[in-house]
Amino acid sequence: MPAAAAVPGFWDWSFDVPLLLVSATAILYAAGSRRTFTPRRTRGAQRWRAVSLYAALGVLAIALSSPLDRLSEQLFWAHMVQHVLLLMVAAPLLVLARPWTRLWHAFPLGFRRPLAGWLSSGRGAAPLRGAAHVLGSPVAGLTLFCAVLLAWHVPSMFDATLHSQALHALEHTLFLLTAVLFFKQVIPSPPLRAELDPPRCVMYTIVAMTASWALAVVLALAPSPLYPTYAHLGSRPWGISAMADQQIAAGIMWVPGSITFLLVIFAYVHRWLMPPAPATVTTRRLAGEH
Repeated sequence: MPAAAAVPGFWDWSFDVPLLLVSATAILYAAGSRRTFTPRRTRGAQRWRAVSLYAALGVLAIALSSPLDRLSEQLFWAHMVQHVLLLMVAAPLLVLARPWTRLWHAFPLGFRRPLAGWLSSGRGAAPLRGAAHVLGSPVAGLTLFCAVLLAWHVPSMFDATLHSQALHALEHTLFLLTAVLFFKQVIPSPPLRAELDPPRCVMYTIVAMTASWALAVVLALAPSPLYPTYAHLGSRPWGISAMADQQIAAGIMWVPGSITFLLVIFAYVHRWLMPPAPATVTTRRLAGEH
């Protein structure tokens, strides 16, 4: 059994770029909220959306700047916790929060008005509008989510991120962005558009969950450690072996990593199977009588 390595302490936070970006986003959201009128009837829901936004930012700070980030250099399962937090916690909370309008309102009107006009009708922005249309589609959201998840866990790709801060930052950025593109199809987040009805939301989510399960199965059943950097460490916290480390990571991807998928599936199955509202039934009957 390898010797135990030192474990990062609770106060070993990194005051780096991710924490600065999280703080800046919180400030922009607060400023934009002061400039955005909220009707009385929606204020309760908006308070919950604000809670969701700040919770998402807190999760991002924990995933990227807390002692967990340092622990992920020594343990693969800690690295997997980071990925699950980005993909399955922070991203859906961001989508649920619907922060887009408030973040936009944080900027001065003199900046927003010309930029909005250029983006909506400017000739030079046509490629951006086309890219936004493609990336906002359900097919792109699902394909990119699965492709990014699986590609970055290929051993050569994953090991490369452990030796390059730039690649590591790119990996985490793509995880978050593609997860937002995925979840905005199944969690309403105006003004972002979703195009799926409940049956297709269920199938859409099952496909993505199957991809994550496939990764977990490969990690769990591999006969030897897949990631050389972790396999060749001279010591690990708590003296854990490389194989045990990898199998714990597989369990984290399989079980905690499936919770958000299952919540979405159950919600849409329930909506799919719910009988029509009484008003809808009454309206149909009156329409039939006439």
